[in-house]
Amino acid sequence: MEHPMEHPKAARIASFDEFYPFYLTQHADRTCRRAHFIGSSMALACIAMALLTGRPWWLAAALLAGYGGAWIGHFFYEHNRPASFAQPWFSLRADWIMYWQMLTGKLSW
Repeated sequence: MEHPMEHPKAARIASFDEFYPFYLTQHADRTCRRAHFIGSSMALACIAMALLTGRPWWLAAALLAGYGGAWIGHFFYEHNRPASFAQPWFSLRADWIMYWQMLTGKLSW
């Protein structure tokens, strides 16, 4: 039986090369991608603060910022379930590739 929070197609994908094109289809809405980008940027800032201050609670803030941005994008704009529920490691890698592609102009804002 499928877990209620899993994305059925994402759960069947076995390779990252197959996963990333699917991942992009789950981020077709530009506002969703923007929410991801903002959340990831805030997560990077929190990680930097953890390193600069030596306060590990910033790492928890990084997780909250990163996932918060992504989940806001999916639940309020894209209206789909995050693929991270079914493929957490592929999704983490894909998120940073998408982030870089947005940052470098290879993927539209």
